[in-house]
Amino acid sequence: MPQWYQKRFFTNGQTRFYYLDLHPETIISEGVSHKRRALLRWGPARCFYRDDLYTLKLASWSTDLIERSFFGAIDSQGQKAVEHFADYDHFAKETAPAFRALLQYMDAQRFRTPKGLDWLKSQIDVQNHALALMAMQQLFQFHSTMWMEGQWEIARAKKSPTKFIITDEPVTFFNAKVFPGSKDCRYPADVGLDKIGTRTLFPLGLDACLIITHIQLVRNPAANPLGSRINARAYQDTMTSLTDIQFGRELEEDEVLRINLIMKRRATRHIAASHKEWLYPENRLTTTHWSKLDDDWFLLPHLWKVPFTTGLMAGHRDGSKFAMDEYGLHPGHPEYADRQRAEKEWVLSQRAKETWARKRAGRSVAHVDDTMNGDGVGDALMQKYLAKTHRSSAKAPEA
Repeated sequence: MPQWYQKRFFTNGQTRFYYLDLHPETIISEGVSHKRRALLRWGPARCFYRDDLYTLKLASWSTDLIERSFFGAIDSQGQKAVEHFADYDHFAKETAPAFRALLQYMDAQRFRTPKGLDWLKSQIDVQNHALALMAMQQLFQFHSTMWMEGQWEIARAKKSPTKFIITDEPVTFFNAKVFPGSKDCRYPADVGLDKIGTRTLFPLGLDACLIITHIQLVRNPAANPLGSRINARAYQDTMTSLTDIQFGRELEEDEVLRINLIMKRRATRHIAASHKEWLYPENRLTTTHWSKLDDDWFLLPHLWKVPFTTGLMAGHRDGSKFAMDEYGLHPGHPEYADRQRAEKEWVLSQRAKETWARKRAGRSVAHVDDTMNGDGVGDALMQKYLAKTHRSSAKAPEA
């Protein structure tokens, strides 16, 4: 993991983390066994690091070409992209290139860990490390298509005393119905991004976290989390509206703790934080039950500010056109822009918005770029609904 990324999780003046080994090894020396110390005070140069992980070897010859040439360029652009979105508060000319660079960086980060490489080996049925490294360079943009088609939100922890932790699985998948260590999530397996209920969590630093949610779940949070997302796929051209990115919501401390718990339980072996107590979110949460962590829908974006689009179209200078519906299906596909599906999802999305408003009433809300989407409209409609609901409740007779 790049040191520049780790340093984004330091508080002012710090140079060392509280670095926790979740599974410390047992050492046997001269017939006596003891466990290695679990909690260490290490700097970024020693944390989240393994010798020769990306080194190609052949007999006595070796090269770090992958680390220098492949990851070097991705990390350089990724650093700028992380910085851009960590402080994101409106669409700018830098947003489009930063968006593309962040997708590349996140996808590379999914593969560049020991777990990521072991998963890749299991998928292509090889054990040779060099072959896995070569395959990684070809396959690393595996998740970018569906990430682009999801709803993005950058949530904040600026007002929370607790900040985000860092783990050896920084781009984390969370599905409330797939428990860590369960059959479908046993190392190196992972819950698939193709599942409707799978969210992507990626802390961008101490007080910013990217949350990506499938549109299908946004429209119907009651959908089966283990169902397959419509048109789940990889490596296909797609489009998105960057002005729909949400930002500015301040998470409550309990919500930050829940994200940290998810990150910790999905980590492979190591986590780190600027403060020791942040490493143990389970000690301060009212519930640590995996399936109940998002019962209040805090991981969902502002549902009143997610446009109900049914497709995007773009024209090229040569006169050709590119069109797709909200799930990436193209004209000619039998399910492209399915009217019955859209009508059903419209009804479900209206119900979801009302439920979300009741669950999230009185809490900080996200914003969208006001110049394009009219940020205040969604809040006004939500408040109008809540006021109407309150008046109806006040008039209701007592039981």
